[in-house]
Amino acid sequence: MYKVLLVDDERMILDGISQVVDWAAAGTQLAGTARNGIEAYDAIVQDPPHIVISDIRMPGMDGLQLVEKVHREFPQIRFILLSGFSEFEYAKTAMKNGVRHYLLKPCNENKIVEALAELTEELQQSRRRDDFVRSMREGLEKVLPHVKEQFLKEFVTNKTYGSGDWEYYRKLFHIETDTRTIRLIVFRLEGAFEFEHLFAVKNIAGELLEQAVLSSTVGDHVLMAIEGSGDVKSLLERLEGIRTTFLQYYRIDLTIALSEPGDIVHSRQLYKQAMACLNHRFYLGEGSVITEADLAEVAPAVDGGEPAFDAEKWTLPIKSGHWEDAEREIDAMFAGLAERRLDIHTAKSYVIQWFMEMIRLCEPAERNANMGRLVPLLELDTLQAIALFFKRMAQEIARRNYEQTRCKQSAILSKVMEIIDAQLGNPELSLQWVAHEMLYMNADYLGKLFKKESGEKFSNYVMKQRVKKATELLGQGGDVKIFELAERLGFGDNPQYFSQVFKKYAGCTPSEYMKSS
Repeated sequence: MYKVLLVDDERMILDGISQVVDWAAAGTQLAGTARNGIEAYDAIVQDPPHIVISDIRMPGMDGLQLVEKVHREFPQIRFILLSGFSEFEYAKTAMKNGVRHYLLKPCNENKIVEALAELTEELQQSRRRDDFVRSMREGLEKVLPHVKEQFLKEFVTNKTYGSGDWEYYRKLFHIETDTRTIRLIVFRLEGAFEFEHLFAVKNIAGELLEQAVLSSTVGDHVLMAIEGSGDVKSLLERLEGIRTTFLQYYRIDLTIALSEPGDIVHSRQLYKQAMACLNHRFYLGEGSVITEADLAEVAPAVDGGEPAFDAEKWTLPIKSGHWEDAEREIDAMFAGLAERRLDIHTAKSYVIQWFMEMIRLCEPAERNANMGRLVPLLELDTLQAIALFFKRMAQEIARRNYEQTRCKQSAILSKVMEIIDAQLGNPELSLQWVAHEMLYMNADYLGKLFKKESGEKFSNYVMKQRVKKATELLGQGGDVKIFELAERLGFGDNPQYFSQVFKKYAGCTPSEYMKSS
C-alpha cells in the first residue's frame, strides 16, 4: 500500500474526503491529514508519504509553496492539487515542480480514486524501473572486475588498441589516473598452488602498490599495470615486500618481472619485455625480482662459436663410481653453461647431449628406463632445477657403478688371495706373475686394487702369508729343517733370506721359534 497525506484548511472537506474515498481501491491508505502547508511539511519530514493531496489556498504555506519545498527535498513524492475553477491558471505553475494531477473543486470520490490509481501506477513503474536500474548496477558491479581484467588482457595482446581506446575505457571503468605512462608487472607463483592463490597475490599487490591501475590473471601468472612515473628503488622495495608477505602467509615463493616505463598504448611491447625478464629466471633462479637491468648485467660475454665441454671429465668418474670427482666436474659444466647465457632452447639442447652421454654409462635395461626421465628433466624451467635433477640422476648411476665395480674388485681380490694360498711354495709368485700369467690384467692396476681392498701391498701380504704358514709347520713339531722349510715356502735355496723375513714378521728366527714351541 502507498501512503497518502491529505492537506486542506477546511475541516469539512478534510473529513469528507477522508471518509468517502475508497483508499484501498486505489492501492493506497490514508496515513494522515494536515490543516495547512506548515503542518503538512512537518508531517512529511517525520514520515514521508508516497502521495500528497493538497489544496492550493491555505494559510501559512499554501499548496504551491508546499509543492516547491517538498519537490526540492523529497523529489520522489507525488502531488494531487485541489483547486477552484478560478485558480486553474494559478495551479498550472505547479507543473514546473512536476505536478501533473490536479482536480477542480468540488470533486467526487471517484475522480480522486482515479487520480490516485494513476499515481500508484506511476509509482509502481518507477519502482520497477528503479529495481531494474539497481539490479543492472549491481550486476555491473559484479562483472566489472572481470571486464576490467579482460580489458587488460586484450590491451597487452591485441595490437589494434590505440590512444582513443584507452581514454574511452578509462572513463568507462572509472580508472582514476591521468597519466599514460605505466609499467607492467608479472607475478609467477613457484611450485604447486591453488587458483585462489592468484587472487591472493592480486590483493596483496593491490594493497602494497598504491599506484596500481589494472590487474588480471593471465594463465598461471598475475599481470598488473601500475603508474610508471614513480621512484624505481621504492618500487623494487615494495615488490620485494609483496614477495616476502606472500611467502610468509602461503609458504609459496614469487618470481616478479618488471617492465620499463612506457605509454599505455605500447602495452604489448611492455608485456613482451616483462615476459622476457620472467623467462630469465631460467638463469637467475626462482624467487627474485627481475628487471631489464638484470638482463643487461647477464648479457653473454662469450663471442660466437660452440662452447666446449669435455664429456670425459665427468663421465669417467661416474663410470668408475667416483661421485665426488664427477660432482665437481658437473658443477663446473653447468656453471660454464650459465656464464654463456645462451637462449633457453640452445641451453637445453646441451643438457640433452649430456643426458645421452650419461645414460650410455648404464646397462641396456637401465638405459631404456632412464630415457623416460628426459621429458620431466626438460620440463624444468630453471637451470638450477635442471642441474639438481641431472646431478641426482648422475649420482644414482655413479653409486650403482661403484657397487658393481666394488663387487668385481672384491671378486678379483678373492681370486688373488686364492692364487697366493695355492702358490706359496712357488718362487715365481709375484704381482707381475699373477697379473700376467694368472689373471691377464695390468700389473699396476692390480697392485693398486689389491692395496685398496686389502690395505697392504701385494708383496707384504705374500710374505706375511708365508711366515704364517711357516709358524703353522714349525708348531706341528718334528724334525723340521730350516732350508727345507725355506724351499717349501718359495724362498728357493736361500734359507738365510727366509730367516730374515721370518724374524721381521714373527719377531724371532725360525730356530728360536722352534725352541720356544
